[in-house]
Amino acid sequence: MSRAEHDAPRKWSPGGCVWCGSREDVQDFANEPRCADCREHESTIDAARRFLGMYGLRPLGGAVTSDDEEELEHRTAARSARAALERVRLPKRPAAADVRKSSSRAGAASTLRPAHPPTSASRTAGPAPRAAATRSTPPAGSVTGVDVAALADRVAGLLDQLSAIDAGIADAEASSGLPARARLSDLTRQRATVMTTLAALEKARRGVTG
Repeated sequence: MSRAEHDAPRKWSPGGCVWCGSREDVQDFANEPRCADCREHESTIDAARRFLGMYGLRPLGGAVTSDDEEELEHRTAARSARAALERVRLPKRPAAADVRKSSSRAGAASTLRPAHPPTSASRTAGPAPRAAATRSTPPAGSVTGVDVAALADRVAGLLDQLSAIDAGIADAEASSGLPARARLSDLTRQRATVMTTLAALEKARRGVTG
């Protein structure tokens, strides 16, 4: 399916993505059938939410104003993902009952249909040995803890930023005129934001080490 076909509005049909209607590589995501593109966009938004939540930062919104490059990357990527999802959104989402009915039929069909027809060799060789159990990995949306090393790096970067802001404030206070006052006001706001973020990071660090 071409990108133009994926982006075109369509009606939902059983087995399709409940967000855009595409039937290409549809799998369950957050208990809903979603196509590969929609799953990728949703995963990008989830990753941004986890990052902001881990460090106690301002939740996702329309503005992408950030304290450092990593935060800016997450906010910008999430905003682009949301815009992409809105472009392909179905005019009318399917009813939950219809989605459940479609998923139940698909699951029953896959259970009744053998993946590979039995061969003569497999019929005479007896049952195959049970495969070794594989270790399950936590779902992508779960957060198992705070990365202490990453937290320390972020604190160090914010402290460097704070030093630069303090130097700028000193220069602005030594100057006169409207531009200097405007710059001082802006730097003061930036300093308050950095201090708030540092306080949130310190709280997170105490929760890990305490």
